[in-house]
Amino acid sequence: MVRTLVEEPEQQTGARGRGRRVLSVVLAVVGVGFAAWAALPLLGWDVDRYTVALVALTPYGVLVGAVLALAGLLLRQWPTALLVGLVTVLLAVGVAPRAVSSAPPARGGELRVLSVNAYFGQADAARVVDLVRRHDVDVLSLQELTPELVARLDAAGLAAELPHRVFHAGPKAEGSGIAARYPLRELDLVPDSTLAQPSALLERPGSRPVEVVAVHTLYPMGSDTHDVWRRELGDLGQVPLTGTPRVLAGDFNATLDHTGLGDLLGRGYTDAAAATGAGLDATWPAGWFPPPVVLDHVLTTAGITPQAFEVFPVPGADHRAVLATLVVG
Repeated sequence: MVRTLVEEPEQQTGARGRGRRVLSVVLAVVGVGFAAWAALPLLGWDVDRYTVALVALTPYGVLVGAVLALAGLLLRQWPTALLVGLVTVLLAVGVAPRAVSSAPPARGGELRVLSVNAYFGQADAARVVDLVRRHDVDVLSLQELTPELVARLDAAGLAAELPHRVFHAGPKAEGSGIAARYPLRELDLVPDSTLAQPSALLERPGSRPVEVVAVHTLYPMGSDTHDVWRRELGDLGQVPLTGTPRVLAGDFNATLDHTGLGDLLGRGYTDAAAATGAGLDATWPAGWFPPPVVLDHVLTTAGITPQAFEVFPVPGADHRAVLATLVVG
């Protein structure tokens, strides 16, 4: 009996040791996988639809890395904790500033820009017009604008709020448009793209004119759409900056961690959400699966200072609407 009592604690200790070793091995494997995932945005390696999807989830990597690093410390797996901790810090350096406002106070004329992806024209027109009216919107960028949605928007009173427009309505996701409180003169800034991306010069009394582009690059997750998506993001960056302030507003189908959008920012654009501390406010999908990411943006050039950024649900749409308050100096 005494021998049995002595053996049982020894067996329990051995079982705990084996369990600890198994956990350590699992943690090491997961840690290496995490490092491989984190390397994608750090190295700019969004080369196909699968890596594009993984890169879109980069902000979640900071949370995942923190949990794994803590687990490594608790299990005293120092190499794993060190590797994961360093990678997590590198991710956080890129992600965390998006939640902190860096926008300086500015003087000039205020410009409110609303962007809505209407999901094949199914967005609730009354809700869109209500947002325009309630937030005193000056410019509305619409993606996936169908002729049927145009009719519903007008029935809801859009023309009374924003009487000037450059609409390229089309079936399903093909159409886009710009509506404004002030006169618009259509431009031809963006090269031909799969989905309409109209542009116009907004002319406001007592303020500098502003170029506006309704952006909608092709969805990159199709079996043959990734290269087109990358090219269309690149085409936006090739539009010459002439000194006239410019706003790009719409569904870029890209996050700030994708190389195409990063290159665009490097050419002189500012992301209004990130500049005002709202850069982690997800815009797609409208629900909670897949994990929400930031695909809709308002980008500005020199001469425009972002001041605020908000996100709103729109019934019938799979994206949330985004509203940027800008100052044109």
